Amino acid sequence: MKPSGPVLDLDSSSTGPYEGHELAPCSEGLSPPVGLSLCDSAPLLWRVQDMRTVRSQGLVGALLGSLPRSPRQNGRLGRPLLLLPEEERLLRERRGAAASPAANQDGGGVEQYEEVQQRCYEEQSILALEDRKSALLQAMTSSGAEPDEALQGRLEALDRNFTFPWSALAVQLSTARAGLTHCPEARAFLQADWPIREQDRLQCAVRYQVFRDLRGRGFYLTSAGKFGGDFLVYPGDPLRFHAHFIAICLSLDESICLPDVLAVARLGSNVKKTVLLCSPRMDGAVTYTSLQWSGMV
Repeated sequence: MKPSGPVLDLDSSSTGPYEGHELAPCSEGLSPPVGLSLCDSAPLLWRVQDMRTVRSQGLVGALLGSLPRSPRQNGRLGRPLLLLPEEERLLRERRGAAASPAANQDGGGVEQYEEVQQRCYEEQSILALEDRKSALLQAMTSSGAEPDEALQGRLEALDRNFTFPWSALAVQLSTARAGLTHCPEARAFLQADWPIREQDRLQCAVRYQVFRDLRGRGFYLTSAGKFGGDFLVYPGDPLRFHAHFIAICLSLDESICLPDVLAVARLGSNVKKTVLLCSPRMDGAVTYTSLQWSGMV
């Protein structure tokens, strides 16, 4: 394992192959602010147009919702889109996002949900009863043992005694509305100067400085939790490129023990990615040091 030195020392005067790809701040004249729906502390995007807006600005996020036609799989997911805290903060600083106010949500959401559930239960009860009758008719007519009177009696008894259990109710996971109105009048409540959340912890500040610096250089970033880092760094859209770097954010005065350095270096070698130790400086620039595993000496 050998440190290959600072590979990306990006300050305000540096240039490179990604020069000119820095995102312009979102202003009211360019596009309306996207509406963030906070679930506890997680910023979510539900609207397709909002997802397209942030994607056009190079913010990727992660889809969380299951598809209505394929709810029991996680290979392909749908809305909502979960943003990283750094992506949310970048949108806020560019005045490109705002939290959806409580007045913009349906007040009777629980009652509406219960009404829809009851209506679905009644519809599915009728369908289940018809399926049971069809199966009974098929079984009795194929044998031909019982007369029509007995068959009619069994069908009537089935009508009286059939009960559809609530546990068998098929739930449709619809994300078309999600409590956010699409009316232009309600969209006016989404003011970009609304405070969303404050993040004043040191680690959050270090992560955000690194995220903003890399994104300003044209790189795309996603979460690198399963790779033991802070961010996966892509040279282009993640739909077209593999990640080249695993970014680990550290402050300049933070120490890291040798076993951890060896672990992340070997992990990066196994997944064919370069580990970047990212440390913001006092002048606002960020120093990047790469680690490459070359074997034990």
